Amino acid sequence: MKFLETTGNYILFMRRIFAKPEKARVYFRGVTDELEKLGLNSIVLVMIISFFIGAVLTLQTAYNMSNPMLPRYLIGYLTRETLLLEFSSTIVSLILAGKIGSNIASEIGTMRITEQIEALEAMGINSVSYLVGPKIAAALVINPVLYVFSVFVGIIGGFLAGVSAGIVNYDDYLNGLRLDFNPYYVTYSIVKTLFFALIFTSIPAFYGYNVRGGALEVGKASTRAVVDSSITILVANLVLTRILL
Repeated sequence: MKFLETTGNYILFMRRIFAKPEKARVYFRGVTDELEKLGLNSIVLVMIISFFIGAVLTLQTAYNMSNPMLPRYLIGYLTRETLLLEFSSTIVSLILAGKIGSNIASEIGTMRITEQIEALEAMGINSVSYLVGPKIAAALVINPVLYVFSVFVGIIGGFLAGVSAGIVNYDDYLNGLRLDFNPYYVTYSIVKTLFFALIFTSIPAFYGYNVRGGALEVGKASTRAVVDSSITILVANLVLTRILL
């Protein structure tokens, strides 16, 4: 029953975002600020993780191809497919759920316990739309961009690791990247990133908005937000994969 109650409250919370939206000028300014906080501040983290994961994928693929009959260009092919289909969409979103989700829950939770949200409501402002709407809009813009960036950096990391270790040469790796490329995989992954962006912004915002108590409860809400966001992303990944592929 607790799960159903929480789900119902979350749906009502999301409805409030669109019930009484603020003026476009207010939204534009808020989205611009959130693009910097949610997107630009995450680029370095995504770049570092993607680079080393791409390198590890290439090395592990090469070491598991013990059969000399297997062509070496499959190393680049498998690295590309893994980054395109799963890592750069799902795993990066899970990482962002931890980084961005905890920040959102803490920020809004702190505003709740310091009665700033009550002050917004007293001025006749739809606090949910004002606080959460720009975050969701910014995440919907920046998450697909981070996905493309992650794929690009991961492929470079795999190339540098493979060439420097002497397990694949430039021509074989490049041929593998070009082999049997399916553009729909990019569309599929971008659709996933949009759903994931909605999840790792709205769920932490929901927990932060409904905090009651003091600073200790804000910390607990941040933890629950990250855990529930991560689980929801994994479930959504399974459902979307079943529908789209």
